[in-house]
Amino acid sequence: MFSRVFIIYSCLFFLGGCIYDDEPMPRITYEYSSEVVQPKLLTPTKPRTVTYENVPRGWLPASQVEKKWTAVVIHHSGTKNGNAAMFDKWHREGRHWEGVGYDFVIGNGTNSGDGQVEVTFRWRQQKTGAHCGGTPGNWANKYAVGICLVGDFNRTAPTSRQMQSLVELIRFLQRRYNIPKSRIYGHGATPGYTGKTKCPGRRFPMARLKSMLDF
Repeated sequence: MFSRVFIIYSCLFFLGGCIYDDEPMPRITYEYSSEVVQPKLLTPTKPRTVTYENVPRGWLPASQVEKKWTAVVIHHSGTKNGNAAMFDKWHREGRHWEGVGYDFVIGNGTNSGDGQVEVTFRWRQQKTGAHCGGTPGNWANKYAVGICLVGDFNRTAPTSRQMQSLVELIRFLQRRYNIPKSRIYGHGATPGYTGKTKCPGRRFPMARLKSMLDF
């Protein structure tokens, strides 16, 4: 009787297609360990804190109005001289804008200090700029910080102090808003810009600027 049952089950086994086992049968045991293994506790890493001890107070916008900026657009004034107040007057009276279109103006030693960074009302109030129109959805004015260096960089290069101040300012913006070098543009190279301009000028050292920056 036993041999007959064995033969029947053997036939069913082969007819079912299980010619070989991929994995061994698990071993059933009733043994267990009384040792309790405590989970390993991981000490959480502290997030990297960024301090702004050496940053001019005017560069830090009020928290209640601060926006999330995503890019930087660099301009030149196209003039031999100037400062924020002069550009503000021209933009109000000549362009009929609310005021100077830039967030920052960096002087060349004519009507303001060489390398002096002037903070405009647009940055203090975190208002939409008027420095790079013609982009889809006006994104460059809404979300990109506009920085103007005084000078005509189709004719001359920025002063060394202007470049030093520009690097310091952009580094601050990079740290605060996590802006990579790939989102730092000259006016004419701003993505989506439909106008034609050589701003910030043929002699503006964009490659050298980016080699000095973070991210």
